[in-house]
Formats: sequence, structure tokens, C-alpha cells
Amino acid sequence: MAFNKTKIIATLGPATSDIDMMYELIKAGVNVFRINFSHSSHEDAEKLIQNVRSLNEKHDLNVALLADLQGPKLRIGNVEEGAVLAPGDILTFTNTKKEGNAKEVYMNYQLFPKDVKKGERILLDDGKLVLEITETNSQDTVKAKVIQGGPLKSKKGVNLPNTKISLPCLTEKDLADLKVALKHEVEWIGLSFVRSPEDVKELRRIIDENNAPSRIISKIEKPEAVVEIDGIIEATDAIMVARGDLGVEVPMQGVPLIQKMIVNKCHKTARPVVIATQMMESMI
Repeated sequence: MAFNKTKIIATLGPATSDIDMMYELIKAGVNVFRINFSHSSHEDAEKLIQNVRSLNEKHDLNVALLADLQGPKLRIGNVEEGAVLAPGDILTFTNTKKEGNAKEVYMNYQLFPKDVKKGERILLDDGKLVLEITETNSQDTVKAKVIQGGPLKSKKGVNLPNTKISLPCLTEKDLADLKVALKHEVEWIGLSFVRSPEDVKELRRIIDENNAPSRIISKIEKPEAVVEIDGIIEATDAIMVARGDLGVEVPMQGVPLIQKMIVNKCHKTARPVVIATQMMESMI
């Protein structure tokens, strides 16, 4: 089997969880299997880990595992069918759980009204919907004016490119998922939505406390991380340029320049660097 300098990371899902399919992927060139803890249960993750370990032992391979933690992903709640936002509409965000509509939606981030300020942007559904905050009562509601409209759908992600959020980098779910990964000595831990070197150091502390050999891939998908990139590179073992969320929070035309800058910095400091998201999009 050839050893290439450029490695391939493949995400495991329902279509690729079978051990025979995994072996076919390895023969095709996969070097690392990624387990996405946003969608994997602990039981499913442990089965995938066992399959990879079995293949390594049986075929004398050294295929690594990457446990990708979800991180503090912000989402709106359920929204009634057919809700559409038009430019100029006012949408109210509440931290009280309820079914939403074109006038009001639930936001799963309790400190949202406290953290945001008038004039900051809210991006929904990977940037398809753009709103600007007009007021917040700093307790339970935020009002925002629609700048770019469209269908409002349930459980869509929320990006706050101008807001410094109070959420920790590691959520309770992440800590539970991390416990599983460290128990099985997974080679790499993916830290999502890194904002500063302190986020990386906190994960490092937990890994060291568990006497685990796992190394850290810091995922760059926030503007704050780009500003703090030198310190993050120094604190981490590897970098992932996560172009999906990064392309939502910074102007799309800036992503290739940021990617090139980060790759150059990683090369100079001998840090492995991963380019992720939409790698094969133009081939579909």
C-alpha cells in the first residue's frame, strides 16, 4: 500500500459503517477515519472504533481515528411548515422553548439575548438568511430585521459572525463524547469552533488528566480563530481549515486567502494541516 505525503480523511456514516466497506475504503487510499459525534451515538462510535482496530490488526495496517466533537453549535427550534421571511420583516428570537413561525422562533442558546448587541448580524441556514439585530432585552428576547429572506426551516444552524459568545468550547455533550474517545485511545480529537489558544489548552488538560495519547486537531471555522491563529497553531498538534462554517462567517471570497495563509503558517511550524468541506463539490 502506497504511503503518500498528502493523507485522506474519510467520514464514516450509515453507508460506510460495515467492516468490509471500511476495508474497501482503506484499499482506495483512506488514512484516517472520522467519527462525527454530531450524529453518532456512543454505541455506534464504539462499534466503528472496534471495526477499524480489527482491520488494523488483521491486515497489519495503521489507519488512524479522528473523533470530531460537535462543539457549541447554535440552532433554532422547530418551525411550522411554510414559514417564509421577507426583507424588512422583524423576527423575534426567544430562549423559551416553543414552535416557531415567521414572527418568532426558539433559540437553543440561553445567553443569546445577553451576548448580542444592536447592529450585529445573525445568519441562519448556512448564511441563506441574513438578519440584523434591532434590539435585545438582555434576558429572553432579541428582535432582528430581515436583510436577506427566504424559507425559514426547523433546526437550522445559527452563525453569529460579529458576536463574542459566552458558551464554552466544550459542551456537556462534548465532554461525554470525549470520555468515550479517550477510553478507546482514539488518535485524534477534533475540537470544533475554536476561538482561542485557551480552548485548546482546556482540551489538552482533560486529555492529560486521562493519561490518553490522543492529539488535537483544532478546527478553524470562526473569525476569532483566524485572528488568534498563531497562538492556536502553537497550542495544538494539527489544524483543520473547516471551510464550511468559515465561509458562512467571513466573506466567501476571503476563504481561499485565509486557507493559504494558514497552510503556510502550518508548514513553517511543522504542523499537519487539513483542508475540509466541499473538497469534491465540483465533481458532483
